[in-house]
Amino acid sequence: MPPSGHDDPQGQPSIGGAALGGLCPRCGAKTLFAGLVRFAPRCTGCGLDFARFNVGDGPAAFLTLIVGALVVVLALWLELSVEPPLWVHAVLWIPLTVALTLGGLRIAKAALLASEFRNSAREAGGREP
Repeated sequence: MPPSGHDDPQGQPSIGGAALGGLCPRCGAKTLFAGLVRFAPRCTGCGLDFARFNVGDGPAAFLTLIVGALVVVLALWLELSVEPPLWVHAVLWIPLTVALTLGGLRIAKAALLASEFRNSAREAGGREP
C-alpha cells in the first residue's frame, strides 16, 4: 500500500489492525516496531514521527494486572484440582506469563499509539504549534 503522506482516513488501518499487525497508523506499512516491544523512531514509508506519541506505562500497568490475575486463577485451579509438583507450575506459568506479557504489551502499545494518532491526542496543557 503506497504511503499517502496525509492525515486523512484513506488507506489507514483500523486501530485493531494497526495493533495486531504493528502497522503505521497513517499509511498502514508494517513499520511501527523496531524491536519486540520498542517503537521505531519513525515510519520509513510515510515519515510519521512515532516519538511524538506518549504511550507511557499505561499499557504495562493494566497488562500486569490482567495477566497476573489470569495466571493466578489458572495456577490455583490447577493446584486445587490436580495438585501437581512445584516444577510443573514453574514450567507452565513462567513461560505463559512472559509470552502473554510481551505479546499483550506489543498489542496494547500499538493500539494506544494508533488511538492517539486517530484522535489527534496532545499533551495536556500543551498548545498547538
